[in-house]
Amino acid sequence: MSSSINEEEVIGLPDKQHAHDLLDKLDPSQLAAVVHLLEVITDPLARSLANAPVEDEEITPAMATELDRARASIERGEGIPHEEMLHEFGLTPRS
Repeated sequence: MSSSINEEEVIGLPDKQHAHDLLDKLDPSQLAAVVHLLEVITDPLARSLANAPVEDEEITPAMATELDRARASIERGEGIPHEEMLHEFGLTPRS
């Protein structure tokens, strides 16, 4: 006689129940943090980005100078507003 529940489902039930029990004990801010973590864990793109190697390109003196100029420009208020950049790419801000 064949069972409709496979062994993996049975083994996973205690862990899932334990997770549910723990989630029930969290306050709203803790729950929000856990939900975000679960979203990252289950999203393949987010997981790939999280596991991507750190950029290790050396910053040359010329690049450092350009970065300093860009930062100074932003400090003077010459940066491009976020909304303008979104519009340029045909995007709208999230609500």
